[in-house]
Amino acid sequence: MSFSRPDLPTLIERAVADIESRLPGADARLRRSNLNVLARVHAGATHGLYGYLDWLSRQILPDTADAEILERHARIWLTIGRIPAAYAVGQATVTGSDGAVIPAGTVFKRSDGTAYAAESEATIAGGSALVTIVADIAGQAGNAAAGSALTLDSPIAGINAAATVTAGALTGGADIEDDDSLRIRLLERIQEPPMGGAKADYVAWAKEVPGVTRAWCYPEEMGDGTVTVRFVRDDDASLIPDVNEVAAVQAYIDERRPVAAELFVVAPVAAPVAFEVELVPATASVKAAVEASLRDLLLREAEPEGGLGEGRILLSHIREAISLAAGETDHHLIAPVTDVTPAVGAMATFGSLAWA
Repeated sequence: MSFSRPDLPTLIERAVADIESRLPGADARLRRSNLNVLARVHAGATHGLYGYLDWLSRQILPDTADAEILERHARIWLTIGRIPAAYAVGQATVTGSDGAVIPAGTVFKRSDGTAYAAESEATIAGGSALVTIVADIAGQAGNAAAGSALTLDSPIAGINAAATVTAGALTGGADIEDDDSLRIRLLERIQEPPMGGAKADYVAWAKEVPGVTRAWCYPEEMGDGTVTVRFVRDDDASLIPDVNEVAAVQAYIDERRPVAAELFVVAPVAAPVAFEVELVPATASVKAAVEASLRDLLLREAEPEGGLGEGRILLSHIREAISLAAGETDHHLIAPVTDVTPAVGAMATFGSLAWA
């Protein structure tokens, strides 16, 4: 049976009724009487206790706990509680005079002021040098695309001030895990206890790596005794991980997996979906709502195809997502014309959205 918390007026009325029932002839409803004051003071204190008990009832279970108590639940159940933020790392090309040295700790800055420090010393040879740099501050803000321009924070003799991020980009930066992600991991841990190498264990291990938001496990995809893990990083500019991010997950799981298993961590292959919609009304706000709804559909349902139809996005679900967009009254879906069915290893991603 559910419990309905009484509000303050109800508690006041109960206190007044109790006083009058125990003091025959007394009128506890008179505005300026001591009895009325006592009834209100008692009701106020009781209301505060109900509030505290209501808060406690939400903290008992992790699916409703506030952030601080949620972290305490996580520290009890999870190997890793809240996943900390991670630093972006990569290489930059620096030019200058042969023999000139870039000391470890040399600071480079991006145009927005984001700073990066050289991990180790590098020497110019053949007019250039590759310098491994790490963001000064952890988080996604430290990630940078290939070709991004950097500048020396302080001049160094024989070194040109301008530097360029290499083709590998600066990746791996991730913000601290938010409450929703932590809550999902915690509930998954409770519902699927570790089994020493079960399918769910590989998914849990992958999601313990900073920046990983979703992961999937495919036993024996590469043959007997093999385990294939695919994952994405939904909060990055591209949800498909790069080689460095794949290597980080591989290394992390390798330290925890059963020794007899042969592990393959691979990135899903993006299969962009091109949407075309005739929309009524075709206003900017409704178009934005439709795009947001389609992106949310892919976030909820898209996963790498493993050969059993896991990656299929139903055409009916696409139509439903458009219909649920705020402001939409009618539409005609021109593309796609059938269910989206990625190839094995591929995953449906948002490609484009055209309006007829």
